Amino acid sequence: MSPSSAPTGLIPILATPFTASGELDVPSLRSLVEFQLAAGVDGLAVFGMASEGFALTTQERSVILREVRLVAGSGLPLVAGVNGTGTAVAIEQARQAAAGGADHLMVLPPFFVKPGRQQVIDFFGEVAAATDAGVMIQDAPGVTGVTIDVAAIATLAGAPGITSVKVEAPPTPLKVAAVTAAVPDGLTVLGGQNALSLIEEYDHGSVGTMPACEFSDLLRPVLDDLAAGRRARARAAFARLLPLIHIGMRPGQAWAVHKEVLCRRGIIASGTTRLPAQQSDPLTSRALAEILDDIQLPAWRKERV
Repeated sequence: MSPSSAPTGLIPILATPFTASGELDVPSLRSLVEFQLAAGVDGLAVFGMASEGFALTTQERSVILREVRLVAGSGLPLVAGVNGTGTAVAIEQARQAAAGGADHLMVLPPFFVKPGRQQVIDFFGEVAAATDAGVMIQDAPGVTGVTIDVAAIATLAGAPGITSVKVEAPPTPLKVAAVTAAVPDGLTVLGGQNALSLIEEYDHGSVGTMPACEFSDLLRPVLDDLAAGRRARARAAFARLLPLIHIGMRPGQAWAVHKEVLCRRGIIASGTTRLPAQQSDPLTSRALAEILDDIQLPAWRKERV
């Protein structure tokens, strides 16, 4: 996959590591990218829902893009989230991300003031026209409260610059199937929702998944087994991950869960989150500890040259 084509395969959403005092932790960010590369990912995404993008300053976004691109190199596709609450803000974010090295833009519709159907279509068209980066429609009504119906996605599929859609409207396998049937072959369909329905999504036409980033090394073989026709093996490995996937979707605490796993694996230094993200409560932490003990996730050790 080249950066100029729509992203496919395993494209984790990077967490944003902070120090214990709440500042951007660049060494941990570099370590996190190195872990993803070692896991064999097909691309990386920043400023998604799992990234606490809502809590990042413009300057921090610039630093994150620079550092991720530096560590990942020029050949790995890099997706940057755009979550502006209006067209002008979204275009500003899109241009900054493209100038900072992003190949693709994962764009949420405006959601503070709910747009009408035609406004959604006009919005994505205008954002796509604002840069040379490919635009991914992020269909996430559970977060935005904005429905993007299949017909609207099909209309947008013909717009210049719109290359893909990330389906997060549950049940995602059904929406993936409907979108795949309705849109031309040129629009790439990917799944989200922390890879919760990954296998079913692939069964119905998805060609990629964009989960959180703490178990990329365990999702890689699942996708490889699926591609090779080793379905029973893929399903068994995926079933083993489901408790971790589920707890990583816990409302308000998902960010803390992702970071707690990354800390436990030795990938980042601190589990600090920023408001309005919540820290894990004792019950969630206990449940997560039991899940991790069952799965026996290995600690990550960077290879020394």
